[in-house]
Amino acid sequence: MENGAPAWKFRGNEGLFAASDITVRGILYQLMANLDASDGRAVVPLGHGDPSAFPSFRTTPAAEDAVVDALRSAKFNCYSPTVGILPARRAIADYLSRDLPYKLSPDDVNLTLGCTQAIEAILTVLARPGANILLPRPGFPYYDARAKHSHLETRYFDLLPDKGWEVDLKGVEDLADESTVAMVIINPGNPCGSVYSYQHLKKVAETASKLGIMVIADEVYGHLAFGDTPFVPMGVFGSIVPVLTLGSISKRWIVPGWRLGWLVTNDPNGFLKDTGVLKSLKGFLEISPDPPTFIQGAVPHILEKTDDDFFLKVICILRENADICYEKIQEIPCITCLKKPEGGMSAMVKLNLSLLEGIKDDMEFCIKLAKEESVIVLPGIAFGMKNWLRVTFAVEPFSLQDGLGRIKAFYERHAKR
Repeated sequence: MENGAPAWKFRGNEGLFAASDITVRGILYQLMANLDASDGRAVVPLGHGDPSAFPSFRTTPAAEDAVVDALRSAKFNCYSPTVGILPARRAIADYLSRDLPYKLSPDDVNLTLGCTQAIEAILTVLARPGANILLPRPGFPYYDARAKHSHLETRYFDLLPDKGWEVDLKGVEDLADESTVAMVIINPGNPCGSVYSYQHLKKVAETASKLGIMVIADEVYGHLAFGDTPFVPMGVFGSIVPVLTLGSISKRWIVPGWRLGWLVTNDPNGFLKDTGVLKSLKGFLEISPDPPTFIQGAVPHILEKTDDDFFLKVICILRENADICYEKIQEIPCITCLKKPEGGMSAMVKLNLSLLEGIKDDMEFCIKLAKEESVIVLPGIAFGMKNWLRVTFAVEPFSLQDGLGRIKAFYERHAKR
């Protein structure tokens, strides 16, 4: 004891400090802290995939009505079962089965607190001593943070920018060994804005099957495809390799704050049951929080009553914004977009530091951009790609044009003379 104070034996877990540093939120907080409060212009948020605040991206009234009706019914004020209530799981199974060559059962569906809890669940389940998982580079940093927290070794395969961000399948084979348990595929792509073809996804499935690993298919941006390549769910190849599909209503319905996601097993051969993965998953969910029951209660009506016109409107805005993004970036010499985004809400662009004065890397670029122009974009280092940037285009079109115009002005001010 010193000065009569007890010698406290508790300490914070320092591993969590490091984990939060590599999440999108952690980096966004760092950038937001550099905004100039005296800048009278509105902040242009091109850093994160939550367009729910923008009028053009308001969710459908059918979804809002479904939540109100579920709440007022007084039928969903209770705790839910571990895996979610049956009507919601049945509705999700039917919704996903529309695009599959076989029919999912409600028992294949587990409801989660958004897609992030689905990631947490499967990485925790797979984190046996010595195991490793293959992650895409660039990829979504939450996988890295959760894997590190669960002491699951991460190895990174490249996505090839000159081939539309396709998976380097040779690289996958070179990385895998006897302790590799799974590979992660994000389609439509975050952060790349890519959409994979049927043929490429089949090759991914065949490669994973050859290696004896499962595919974790992150399809949180499912159906948000607006280019020439249609969205194909990875579950189509469930007869080739076990597929765990992660999804939610967050992006397609633009309600990330409702925290309703799912983890679905596409495994008609039953391998996930035979290997104990399903039993472990149920065990994890038994000790985890559930999505709000009234949101679960609204799911059947949300999925069944949303008009196609709503989806088409969102797709049209995203397509228009992807065009704006691609065209305006051509006017900014220090950044290059190798391929126009075809899906999702963002694009990866390459930063050419040789054209800039006094900026040493992508993080410094983003910090100075926030401070000088009140524009937020994310550094590529957050996604495993140093000296690249992720630009999110899911904002109002006029705001996107304004933000890209400010980036051009920033370049002109910092360009080498």
